[in-house]
Amino acid sequence: MGLEWLSAPDYWSARFAVQHLLALAYLTAFLVAALQFRPLLGERGMTPVPRFLARVPARRSPSLFHLHYSDRTFSAVAWTGVVGSGLALVGAADLVPLWASVLWWLLLWVLYLSIVNVGQIWYAFGWESLLLEAGFLAVFLGPAHIAPPAVVLWLLCWLLFRVEFGAGLIKIRGDSCWRDLTALHHHHETQPLPGPLSRWFHLLPGRAHQVEVLANHFSQLLVPFALFGPQPVAGVAGLVVLITQGWLALSGNFAWLNLLTITLSFATMGSWLLGPVTPSPPPLQDPPAWFAILVLAVGLAVVVLSYWPVRNMLGRGQVMNRSFNRLHLVNTYGAFGSVSRTRYEVVLEGRRGDEPWQEYGFRAKPGDPHRRPPQIAPYHLRLDWAMWFLPLAPGYGRTWLPGLLRALLRGDRQVLRLLRHDPFPGSAPDEVRALLYRYRFTTRAEHRATGSFWARDEVTEYLPPTTPHDLGD
Repeated sequence: MGLEWLSAPDYWSARFAVQHLLALAYLTAFLVAALQFRPLLGERGMTPVPRFLARVPARRSPSLFHLHYSDRTFSAVAWTGVVGSGLALVGAADLVPLWASVLWWLLLWVLYLSIVNVGQIWYAFGWESLLLEAGFLAVFLGPAHIAPPAVVLWLLCWLLFRVEFGAGLIKIRGDSCWRDLTALHHHHETQPLPGPLSRWFHLLPGRAHQVEVLANHFSQLLVPFALFGPQPVAGVAGLVVLITQGWLALSGNFAWLNLLTITLSFATMGSWLLGPVTPSPPPLQDPPAWFAILVLAVGLAVVVLSYWPVRNMLGRGQVMNRSFNRLHLVNTYGAFGSVSRTRYEVVLEGRRGDEPWQEYGFRAKPGDPHRRPPQIAPYHLRLDWAMWFLPLAPGYGRTWLPGLLRALLRGDRQVLRLLRHDPFPGSAPDEVRALLYRYRFTTRAEHRATGSFWARDEVTEYLPPTTPHDLGD
């Protein structure tokens, strides 16, 4: 039917890389959901899904869970996603007919959309929408024996453009520290969850931090336009994005944001770049008519839906990480439009009777000054991230913090599994409290003298001593 013009056989390697890395991101996301949902969203969790479903109709949060919810159902959805994405990662989705491949990736998208749309505050992150948008486009990439559809590859590049250019615009328009090149004097220290190398990055000379900011502006404000150029321009632009995202992944823990952005960067790379490091393609078939029509319809829909993110990017009141529809398709993105100058941490403590207060330890959130920040990404510790927001927004913990305190006071095993250290193993405290500390990375001299990675000073009491009676239990 003369559909060869819809195909891009030279980008077979690009599709191979995108699909396999996207399967890895899906696998991580579903695993996070399976392992963390009960204490956060379960029937006895901090923000129970049944309570959310009772007040929010399906038209506002499309989800399979509006048909039926139980913790077993949620677990089945999450573990089905783990299996489906794991099989896609090892190439099983390439061994099936085209229609089955479409249904395979569509199933992963529907399952994860169902989780995100009932995830409430725990799923209010830009990388959730990014995974859903990239995952939706993957539905139409086709299996290994079908020539890659050029339209979908262009849509992936358009998604990458919005991720990078949106992030660059929000920085240059937002905090003045991005314009005077001082943002990274603070960011490595005050970012949500520093990694094992974050202190090293923070201690770089001021001139190096200025170079980092300039490189960020170059890669996010100029390079994105080259993504639509001919080869080798587009491939080199994708490499620049890959390198800068790798740098960001080394300097902090941002869940699967960097992994997904790197995944999208491969969509720009032809066989001249990826061919030597990917398998040889099988004999390729042109897409059948029904698939070509479907791909063209998706392309047209994305063009129409792009009106809202483009208007947001061009408008003076640009916002970050906004979905303009309940399906999380064609979103706007961005990060760190403002940068904290000082790091504050809420530290939870408990005690029995008149014994000394003892501190709860989180898996990645700074606590013990002697503990090196761990590498967590692309895994996502949802409670640790929520704790970072507490000092920044006074009302942020209104919906979930009382539930966390209740769980600690009753020694809830599910919640305690989210923590690294429980000072009351096998029992529970009589009361808990929260203190606010100011944290900073130690200097090289301080680290040599004390072995500490952090120095901290108590600022004030964030929450007074609280008993079960105070919480209405």
